[in-house]
Amino acid sequence: MAVTDVAADSLAALDTPCLLLDEARLTANVARMRARLAGLGVAFRPHLKTAKSLDVARRAMTGPRGPAMVSTLREAAYFAEGGVTDLTYGVGIAPQKLDRVGGIRRQYGADLAIILDSVAQAEAVAAWVAANRDPVCAPLPVLIEVDADGHRSGVAPDDAGTLTAIGRVLVAGGAVLRGVLLHAGDSYGLSEPERIAAAAEAERAAGVAAAGHLRAAGLPCPVVSIGSTPTARFAEALDGVTEVRAGVFMFGDLFQAGIGTCATGDIVLSVLATVIGHQRAKGWIIVDAGWMALSRDRGTARQAVDQGYGIVCDPAGTPYPDLIVRDANQEHGIVALRPGSAAALPDLALGARLRILPNHACATAAQHGSYHVLDAAGRVSATWPRIAGW
Repeated sequence: MAVTDVAADSLAALDTPCLLLDEARLTANVARMRARLAGLGVAFRPHLKTAKSLDVARRAMTGPRGPAMVSTLREAAYFAEGGVTDLTYGVGIAPQKLDRVGGIRRQYGADLAIILDSVAQAEAVAAWVAANRDPVCAPLPVLIEVDADGHRSGVAPDDAGTLTAIGRVLVAGGAVLRGVLLHAGDSYGLSEPERIAAAAEAERAAGVAAAGHLRAAGLPCPVVSIGSTPTARFAEALDGVTEVRAGVFMFGDLFQAGIGTCATGDIVLSVLATVIGHQRAKGWIIVDAGWMALSRDRGTARQAVDQGYGIVCDPAGTPYPDLIVRDANQEHGIVALRPGSAAALPDLALGARLRILPNHACATAAQHGSYHVLDAAGRVSATWPRIAGW
């Protein structure tokens, strides 16, 4: 029996649309990243914001307790309950969330660190520490967020005054100043390896400079944490960095393929859909996966190759030539050939199954409550739950 036939038989019992995960590709992607970062001499802290699954986390982390990065306190509690206790919450802290942070630390014995980038936040943390002297959940570990490239949040790396002012408030207030943390978000807008490597070097240099200001002021800075999938993929040297964070690398997606951090054949996730109709005069095949299943992310529209709402594959995961989801309504996907293509529209019968590779793994996975896991033969071998919410 052909691989496509085996895959089709295995997928036939699934309700659609649903999310598929190729376990062999996941394993290979993780192994490549681990080997790369080990070669650069830095620790690896995988970001679990895309995965939101203990089953995925256990395959991505270097140990059963972490380290790991999360983007919501819902994730922090979920992973801590599952035994992952070395965690960094990677969104700037709001004072109202400090009780939740303390509760997670207390309930699960988690070493949950937070980040901030202002004196006002540091003062709120110091006030919280003063009011919560429980040795289990305090003192609270904190990293100062540093702006690597003007992309989002953080203290400028050359702003020694603000960096040291934040550090002194934290230390005097009884918190633990753990170090600095950066995210080179602008790297997602690049595609040439040499430009991404330059962004990685700028991220590294900014982190080392910020750490130097803290240390010169007599403040502790044991951790210099940087990270994004593009810079982790193309960094050439990481002197002075202690850990790297990356997350979407483990799944890949069409946006990442467009900037060169993975190949289409490395993409782990796909959405299984069913053909529910045809508009033959228009060259359309209608499927039951619209933007509610695929997400509304159209990030590849800004790249050299616009992938619509996703590349369409057969049940074994092999792309059909030039076949994409050209448009999407809430529960309907319109499958058609890429504009200008000379390929033939495949003859897909009513009820046929398709797999759609996503533009953005994070956004597409967020639409689904579980992963249907495929083994090397394309058979469904397990179902892994995933969480949602904040």
